[in-house]
Amino acid sequence: MTLLITFVPETIMDFVTSNLSKIKPKLRTQGQISGNFGKAKVKAGYNQDLGFSSKDVISIPTQDEYLTRMYDAFNSTEDEKLKQFIYTQIRNILIQRNIW
Repeated sequence: MTLLITFVPETIMDFVTSNLSKIKPKLRTQGQISGNFGKAKVKAGYNQDLGFSSKDVISIPTQDEYLTRMYDAFNSTEDEKLKQFIYTQIRNILIQRNIW
């Protein structure tokens, strides 16, 4: 008769006999918002100089000028993504004017 002796490290034995394997994780219903590496959720900063320009006169085209530019750009470009964008812009303006 042969006696087989296996070696089990003490750390594994301690884990098997301890209560650590029986602890169920608690459902988190309070505390900080996770997913941001432990940091609390914060609002993004904003630029207070937004909208200011160093120019004295800023020219903003009217909707008619913008529409004319969109037609010219649509006829002169070969890029499909740009054409799709221009088409959407033209369509939005014409819908707004009840022409579409």
